[in-house]
Amino acid sequence: MAFGLIIVGDELLSGRRQDRHFARVREILAARGLALAWVLYLGDDRARLTEAFARSFAGGDVVFCCGGIGATPDDHTRQAAAAALDLPLVPHPDAGRLIAERMREVGQPLTPARLRMGEFPAGAEIIPNPGFRVPGFGLRGHWFVPGFPDMAWPMIEWVLDTHYRAHFHSQAVAERACIVRGLAEGTLTPLMEAIEREHPGVRVFSLPHLDPQRRVAYEIELGVKGEAARIDAAFERLKAGAIGLGGAVA
Repeated sequence: MAFGLIIVGDELLSGRRQDRHFARVREILAARGLALAWVLYLGDDRARLTEAFARSFAGGDVVFCCGGIGATPDDHTRQAAAAALDLPLVPHPDAGRLIAERMREVGQPLTPARLRMGEFPAGAEIIPNPGFRVPGFGLRGHWFVPGFPDMAWPMIEWVLDTHYRAHFHSQAVAERACIVRGLAEGTLTPLMEAIEREHPGVRVFSLPHLDPQRRVAYEIELGVKGEAARIDAAFERLKAGAIGLGGAVA
C-alpha cells in the first residue's frame, strides 16, 4: 500500500505561506509504520487539479489532499475531484447539519456559500473535523481535508486509525548508510546497480556533499533501504565494494 500527499494552494507556490503539511504528515505516517511514496504541490487551478486527481484516482494509491475544499472563488478541490470522476457535486446531509451546528456555535449566519462546503462528489463519505465540525470528505481511497493544519492533521489521523489500522507496522522498513571518501558517484554507480540486482527489494541511495571551494563531491553518504530483514547483507556488500574500489569508508 502506497500513500501520496497532494498539497493545494497558490499561497504556497508564491511563497506567501510556508508548507507545514509535508513534514507533519510524514511524521503521522511514520508513527504508524507507514511512509509517503510521493508528494505533489498544486496551485488553485481547477483544470490542473482535475487532471492530477484523474491520474491519482486511476493509480490506486491512498491519497491525502490538503486545501481548497472551502467555498470561496479560489477553492476548486471539491469541484475538481468530482470532475475527475465525472460525478456531480451533491449536498451531503450530515455535512449540512454539521456546518449549521458550527455556524450556531460561532454566531454566524448559515449562508448558501457556507452550505456549499458540504457539497461533495456523489457517494463521498465525510471525515469528522473535531472542534471545528465542518467536515472533509473521502472517496475511492482519496481523503480531502482543509488546508488549515489544526484541522487537517487530526482528520488525517482519524482516517488512518479508522480505515487503515490493519496496515500499521505491516512492513518494517529500515536503512543503513556510511560515508565514503575518495570516490566519485560515477565510480560507485555500477556497484549500486549490482547490489539492487543481487538483493531484490533493496534500494541503494547516494547523497554527495559538495566542497564549496572546489565544487566537487568530497564525500558521499552511501546506503541501502528496504525491509529490515533484507538490508544487512546488502549493506555489507556495499561497504566491501566501496573499499574494493579504493574508497575510504566511515
